[in-house]
Amino acid sequence: MTRYLLIQSRDPFDSGEVANQYAITEGLADDGGRVTLFLVQNGVLPARPCAASAPLSALAAKGVEVLADVFSLRERGIAADRLAEGVKPAPLEVVIDRLAAGDKVIWH
Repeated sequence: MTRYLLIQSRDPFDSGEVANQYAITEGLADDGGRVTLFLVQNGVLPARPCAASAPLSALAAKGVEVLADVFSLRERGIAADRLAEGVKPAPLEVVIDRLAAGDKVIWH
């Protein structure tokens, strides 16, 4: 099974491209890949419960591992224990570990 790591640094409030990456993420999961979506920088903004977090929860329900960088959360005042359904806090080291393990990476 192919493993994918998609890194999202933009937020859907500012960039229309975020929806495209969510669609790519969903497509890779639908094709049977093991997919992780790692939110970093402003990409963590929809990780808090809000209308924009619905796509993240939907991806998690499809089996995508949705992770939010703990440092980025802290910088933006988002409590790691109050994230949208399906979103989990994670350290940036996850990215390094996945790169070392050979995951295919798409950074946006």
